[in-house]
Amino acid sequence: MTKGEGLPPLKEPDATPQPSAGTEPAAAGLSGIGLVVVLIGYALSIVDASIVNVALTSISDDLHGGPAALELVVSGYGLTYALGLVLGGRLGDAFGRRRLYAYGLAAFTATSALCGLAPTIEFLVVARLLQGAAAAMLVPQVLATIQAATEGQARARAIGRYGATAALGMVVGQILGGLLVSLDVAGMGWRTVFMINVPIGVAALLAVRRVPATKADRKPGFDPAGTALFGVTMVCVLAVVVAGPDLGWPLWLWSLLAVAAVGTLVLARAERALEARGGSPLLSPSVLSHPGMRRGLAAMVPFSAGFGAFLFVYALVAQGHFGFDGLASGGVLTPFAVAFFAVTLFTPRIAAALGGRIVTLGALVQGIGLLMLALVIWLGWPRPSLALVLVGIGLFGVGAALTGPTLFRMILADVPRAQAGMGSGVLVTSQQMATALGATVGGTLYVSLDGWLSTAAAAVLVLVLLTCFAVTVLVISLKLPDPS
Repeated sequence: MTKGEGLPPLKEPDATPQPSAGTEPAAAGLSGIGLVVVLIGYALSIVDASIVNVALTSISDDLHGGPAALELVVSGYGLTYALGLVLGGRLGDAFGRRRLYAYGLAAFTATSALCGLAPTIEFLVVARLLQGAAAAMLVPQVLATIQAATEGQARARAIGRYGATAALGMVVGQILGGLLVSLDVAGMGWRTVFMINVPIGVAALLAVRRVPATKADRKPGFDPAGTALFGVTMVCVLAVVVAGPDLGWPLWLWSLLAVAAVGTLVLARAERALEARGGSPLLSPSVLSHPGMRRGLAAMVPFSAGFGAFLFVYALVAQGHFGFDGLASGGVLTPFAVAFFAVTLFTPRIAAALGGRIVTLGALVQGIGLLMLALVIWLGWPRPSLALVLVGIGLFGVGAALTGPTLFRMILADVPRAQAGMGSGVLVTSQQMATALGATVGGTLYVSLDGWLSTAAAAVLVLVLLTCFAVTVLVISLKLPDPS
């Protein structure tokens, strides 16, 4: 890394109102190696959201963690991750996306080592909170760099790879976690699920100079009021999603949603007023009001919620009812991973032929896959055909591959290069929140129904709900613009 491209200490952004950052000059193109480097960091952040799930029993036995502490090991990462995404994207716009990516990846690698070396459960919880914050610093820079340093078909291909990384990371996390725990490398047990990040992160850091340096041509000002309001609103929503199932959904917890609603209204008014004065809001209303961004996010929410619910409820059925271990449970999802990866290779061509209707096709295929799974489970219980289950999961993967990457392109299409980090942060935050909400709703529904209905009936009703999510995406897709 040259002297001019190093990683000097961050300086606090100018707090005085400034005009919103204008059009960013085109950066040097994102090479294949550069794309791999940024996708490595993104993959690590996705894998670590799920890899720990299959190691919880081992962690509990070793560190003597109770249910509440183990829940924080899982949800604490997602909490700080979701809270920091928009701010992380904004900092990338201001200080440089490659620089923030490098800082975030270095912090993620270091906190992964801390997780792997944790002597107590309390230490592990704190390390996971810090790991989530580090992920929030690096992840928005990935899509922002793609948006700022690519155009046309190159951008379409890069976003396709990004979408594949997101979906495959969730599946690979379950498979890899089960494999590492069962192998017990060097007698380290569960610690390897964190320590494996260290050499991968170091290798990516050594190659980070291959990523083009991009940032806004004018440094955006700092928005302390917007940042505080956004943080309070997110904490209220996340508290309901994370704590609801364990606390039994008390009335006081639901009141936090009212606080979040008020916070959202106040935030919207404050951001519009700041932008009207020529300031730099954390969330730019003019960018968020573009039809592609608005409608794309409307479709992304039910799509991501359905995806999160599917993976979570699948794990409950596979491991809770059929007794699969983490490795076997992840292995059954292989058709999803293979189908998703294969289809993303052709998604740009399909999008060029179908335009916005590619999302319609994807939602239709997903719905067919979900209904097929519901029929196979209902008619074949208690021994449903494994071959037909694999076909249904594969169809679900095909639909996800047609829908997800295309929605990413639509949402970011109207975002100026100078605000690519902000746009990326909003997109990933919406995706993360919807996925967590879907997992909570789907899991709560399944557990509740399984208590007074058969397991088969509970699983089928959840699949019907997910089919309704797919239908919602299909209806919204009819109004979506063509991806650019």
